Amino acid sequence: MIFEQVATGGCQSYLVGCGATCAGALIDPEVSQIDRYLALAARDALRIRFVIDTHTHADHFSASRQLAERLGAMTVMHRASPAPGIGMRVDDGEMIVLGNLRLQVLYTPGHTSDSMCLVGSDRVFTGDTLLIGGTGRTDLPTGDPEALYDSLFNKLLKLDPQLLVYPAHDYKQRGHSTLGDELANNPRLQQRDKAGFVLMMKQLDLSMPTHLTEALRTNMSGGKTVAQMLAEAAASVPFMAMAELRTRLESLSPDLIVLDVRERDAFEAAHIPGARLLPRGQLELRVNTELPDPTLRIVTCCEFGRISTLAAATLRSMGFQRVVALDGGMKAWQEAGYPVQGGAA
Repeated sequence: MIFEQVATGGCQSYLVGCGATCAGALIDPEVSQIDRYLALAARDALRIRFVIDTHTHADHFSASRQLAERLGAMTVMHRASPAPGIGMRVDDGEMIVLGNLRLQVLYTPGHTSDSMCLVGSDRVFTGDTLLIGGTGRTDLPTGDPEALYDSLFNKLLKLDPQLLVYPAHDYKQRGHSTLGDELANNPRLQQRDKAGFVLMMKQLDLSMPTHLTEALRTNMSGGKTVAQMLAEAAASVPFMAMAELRTRLESLSPDLIVLDVRERDAFEAAHIPGARLLPRGQLELRVNTELPDPTLRIVTCCEFGRISTLAAATLRSMGFQRVVALDGGMKAWQEAGYPVQGGAA
């Protein structure tokens, strides 16, 4: 078996292949690593036949569509995936054949409704269903803690405990584990009562992925790159100059809301006076409760002006037609000597 694990921060992707037939596959490829995947496949003389996503990713941009087009390969996802244009949709119990290698599909919803694991002869690619020392979260779109419990305890963890575990994420660079080790030592798997497990998952207080909305939209459509989305967003929203915003904020009755879409730590370090915090990754999930009035005049801001442009375009698509983006970001605001404020939101 030809095997290569590729780490992109905490994201893990895998090149697997049959040494006898040179048939290969890429599992959960990430868009910034395209050149590396191509180089690895060329090094091992692999013909990439399948590009597989174990689920719809919310925290990074899948390279499956681009790689499939460049390599003439087949894109593969579970049949529950919402993404259009998937070359081969698979279901529970079916197999993906790579020469002498077999990867059996194990449908494991919970982290997302389309999550699946791929079971080989000595290892299992668990996607985000099971992580080393953790599990996939269930608080993102289509997540379901009850389904995750069933997928873990009634399916995945009933397999051979000697199977190596290769997840789609590993933030501590541990590489791999085994099902037996996880069952014995993974803190989340010690809660084996279903009601207790579900309650534990619902009480997790996790920050949202930075590019949640863009990643989901891109991966669910198999479509545009971040650069393309930025270009389209910039062409569809108006902007406000920093000097104009400062003048309006200094008036006795400013007629707008400054919406900071960075993460909390950046916001607390320095933000525009009076700004509200709503991180970009949580925008679509929280906007209706945080900003119930779609007639509000809103100026979005971020660190460099790019994410705030995407945020403004998203809000406009949701009916907030008086949203504009700040022309520039907090870095430029501070360099101009404009006032900032620190402290919690």
